[in-house]
Amino acid sequence: MMSQAVISFRGVTKRFGPRVAVEDVDFDLVEGTTLGIVGESGSGKTTCVRLAVGLEHPTSGAVLFHGGHYPRTRRRLKDIRRRIGLVQQDPYDSLDPRMTIGQVVAEPLRIHGAKRRLPERAAAALAAAGLADAPLDSFPSAYSGGGRQRIAIARALVLEPEVLLCDEPTASLDVSVQAQIVNLLLELRASRSLSMIFVSHDLDLIKRVATELVVMYAGRVVESGPAEVVVATPRHPYTAGLMASIPGDDPGRRKLIGQRTAGPGATELTDERLNRDACVYAPRCYKAQEVCRTNAPLLEPSTSGVAARCFFPEDAPASVVGAQRITAADPDHVPASET
Repeated sequence: MMSQAVISFRGVTKRFGPRVAVEDVDFDLVEGTTLGIVGESGSGKTTCVRLAVGLEHPTSGAVLFHGGHYPRTRRRLKDIRRRIGLVQQDPYDSLDPRMTIGQVVAEPLRIHGAKRRLPERAAAALAAAGLADAPLDSFPSAYSGGGRQRIAIARALVLEPEVLLCDEPTASLDVSVQAQIVNLLLELRASRSLSMIFVSHDLDLIKRVATELVVMYAGRVVESGPAEVVVATPRHPYTAGLMASIPGDDPGRRKLIGQRTAGPGATELTDERLNRDACVYAPRCYKAQEVCRTNAPLLEPSTSGVAARCFFPEDAPASVVGAQRITAADPDHVPASET
């Protein structure tokens, strides 16, 4: 029996005024898997999380939960939100310092109308997050960054959700604590059969966690597919650059950093200056040619199951693949053999 998609994005675009946060995004979070979303700041990762939990509504396209559209009314949306837990990036900001940790963790129970056994359920959630001995009447200020993030994880678990959304949950933590939080999340995924979206700008971290991977740049998905395959053989130049930038002892990989991330005259444009009728990565790409600056490539799958939004993907001769992508992206293009 095939696993079903829990959360699906179908051609999702979200605009904030003139600014495009995400554009034409498609992906599925399959039941029992972890979908990793990676990209630099401003790529649209957090907007995808906010759309997935119903905090934002798409400008166009659809976000689906078990195949059904997210309701617009707060009351009906509440039924979906109780099945989705959210762990935010910075526990110093996401926890109210005026509330005890018992109150913090039990808050979702109160919001969703639970009245019985609130302290017991809060204590059980804290124990699951590795804080079995934490006094419920203590305050977040008594805990380190790692401890506070465990409190935030406990709050996300207290309603026993089926989906856990993790928006850069280790970004504000020390390196030594990051591994502990990641291991905790992996243990919770296994013990509770959770489906998870894990957002990060750190590809080295996310490749340990994700089963499927989505790479975003300037609001678009530029590559997606099985995490192991994407990491081993990235097809988009941006993904290859991310892989090359992971610290390591391989001098060949380090040499690729400059090649993959910047071409001659490369520049990083603001959202307002990006040509969204073309490849948004072209101003920074070492492979960019005229077609990249005038046409928008499609997100096309390969035989490996990895889809890349690129006229000249990394695993194929540029001349051959470029000709195929030009034809697909520009319906008015006529191959030379037909003229």
